[in-house]
Amino acid sequence: MHREEIEVRTEGEGAIHDVTEELRGAIERAGIDDGMAHVFTPGATAGVTTIEFEPGCVADLQAALERMAPRNAVYEHNRRWGDGNGFSHVRAALLGPSISVPVAKGSPILGTWQQVILVDFDNKPRERRVVISVT
Repeated sequence: MHREEIEVRTEGEGAIHDVTEELRGAIERAGIDDGMAHVFTPGATAGVTTIEFEPGCVADLQAALERMAPRNAVYEHNRRWGDGNGFSHVRAALLGPSISVPVAKGSPILGTWQQVILVDFDNKPRERRVVISVT
């Protein structure tokens, strides 16, 4: 198994970062032709998924998440901790912290318009870690 970590400085507020090239690089450095790559972000206010990383899809994803877990809704987390980011915890839980991507011929198996993304839901800028494990 091969594991790498990358750091991504985010703006928070639903910022989306394409980490596909970092995934490709980790697979190449792993020297694995066929297997599985796992992309994970530690923390309770960010998530990992795939999307067509273009402005329209990004805006659509952000709008859908706002409908599912509105920023201005009442969250018990905010009542308890007062940090105002209850929505970010719910959004991260809905999206999930990781995905697995099959690897064939030394490359991730992704659709033509599909990229792997990190989404930071927190209400402030953060330094995020992304862990890529290739087996």
